[in-house]
Amino acid sequence: MTAETSQTLDRGLRVLKLLADTDHGLTVTELSNKLGVNRTVVYRLLATLEQHALVRRDLGGRARVGLGVLRLGRQVHPLVREAALPALRSLAEDIGATAHLTLVDGSEALAVAVVEPTWTDYHVAYRAGFRHPLDRGAAGKAILAARHAARDDPGYTLTHGELEAGASGAAAPLIGVTGVEGSVGVVMLADAVPERVGARVMDAAREVAEALR
Repeated sequence: MTAETSQTLDRGLRVLKLLADTDHGLTVTELSNKLGVNRTVVYRLLATLEQHALVRRDLGGRARVGLGVLRLGRQVHPLVREAALPALRSLAEDIGATAHLTLVDGSEALAVAVVEPTWTDYHVAYRAGFRHPLDRGAAGKAILAARHAARDDPGYTLTHGELEAGASGAAAPLIGVTGVEGSVGVVMLADAVPERVGARVMDAAREVAEALR
């Protein structure tokens, strides 16, 4: 901690991060041990966060992330979308296919930005707000591959006909962006994705990740 920072705010943010990393919530004692502070401090932190609906406590006393974080989270998508659009436009025009940025939303993949090419005779219609399971489609599978990859660059994922008959997809995950889990990809009406597309999608994913850092 430095003279310019707030110890109380820092502890409150650490509480939120700890709760976000668990599906089962944490008790006051568990939070006290993880933060290295006494239980009284934790009680005060939780009470303050509860007032802002950022934390809730169940009947057993376990603290969990509250619904108030959703209001904050809704403001993240427009910022991420704006940062990603230049790379998506370049990708869509270069490949001649619909480009998209997809983020994790719970157990689903959510398309938050979509750019269609301007010069093609036809392309796949894909809309922002489209959701699908993480284990279906290139966008979701690329994210899952990144979760389990033993290296910093898990490459790209190809799929065919998993979300739309006759459509193929290629996607690469965003790497090294704190707090954002997602992928950049393209979808096209083709039986197979041309060889050069995978590398181009990876380049676009790196561009978007750099813009978000």
